[in-house]
Amino acid sequence: MSTNTTAGGRRGPRRLLTGTALALALATLASCGKDEPAPAPGAAPAAGTQGPAAEQQPAEAVSAEVAALSSDELREAASKAYQESRLYAPGGDNAMEYYLALRDKEPANAGVASALVDLLPMTVIATEQSRDRGDFAEARRLLALIEKTDSSYPAVERLKNTIASAETDAARRAQQEQLTAEQEAERRQQLERERQEQQRQAQEQAARDLAAQQAAAQQEATRQEAARQEAARQEAARQEAARQEAARQEAARQAAPRPAAAAASDLRPISTPAPRYPPDALRAGTSGEVQVEFTVGVDGSVDGVRVVRANPPRVFDREAVNAVRRWRFEPVGAPVTTRRTINFNPTQ
Repeated sequence: MSTNTTAGGRRGPRRLLTGTALALALATLASCGKDEPAPAPGAAPAAGTQGPAAEQQPAEAVSAEVAALSSDELREAASKAYQESRLYAPGGDNAMEYYLALRDKEPANAGVASALVDLLPMTVIATEQSRDRGDFAEARRLLALIEKTDSSYPAVERLKNTIASAETDAARRAQQEQLTAEQEAERRQQLERERQEQQRQAQEQAARDLAAQQAAAQQEATRQEAARQEAARQEAARQEAARQEAARQEAARQAAPRPAAAAASDLRPISTPAPRYPPDALRAGTSGEVQVEFTVGVDGSVDGVRVVRANPPRVFDREAVNAVRRWRFEPVGAPVTTRRTINFNPTQ
């Protein structure tokens, strides 16, 4: 779950479940079910009554008391419920119900929408657990939360059908077994105890899972940012080194002595191997020329070779430069910079 900031400057539960807030939530979980008693789960109808499909009324997703709260009150209540791991229960005092009411007031709030989406999977599990233990009133309440969050959610129709089927089966069993009033009261008490304990454990685990997801996402974001900064630093260093090298070479070229034009005629070549003809240009029958500038050192070696002009451009440049670098001349009294034009003709 990503961190979102809601209106009014408050941070959503994604931030609150990390660090100290999560520790506080875990410390208070033991008493979270005692703050407000949840409605007693519905019992299967006695023999002689109509089946559950005839009596069932759609559960109200958001209570009137919650819907009447202001946006600021809903944000505060949702954050507190999240901190205390009251994610979808008890009815009338849980994070999902507060967020649904807040979404009704602020439909464009992306943080609220994200929180509801994250709560859906665990609420589906809680609905199935309530159905399986025969707590149909709680199952319908949780289903109403899911359906109001996203009526097209894939699990909605399946849950409706399986809850109705389970209620029908429970009614049939009740008619067959003829539960006494004392047995039914005990069954309800046991259901309530099981529901509170199961929901407490499930919400506690959900809170831990959400916190772990947040921590992993934060670590990954930190790693990616560090990698990006390191790559930017290396690229800046590379560019700076290239700039300094270019400046050094240009300074050296500018500082190199410029002998009189007649000095170039004093050069006596020892070895001037011809350049290699580029295969692509040879196959295409392309001809051209490259004028290069280079400096002959006092020992006759060649340095500072660069292309002055090339026709056609970038076809013969590399081979011309590579060839001139291999040239050797007789030693001279001082470095001599000169230019030569190298012709490329496929017929020669």
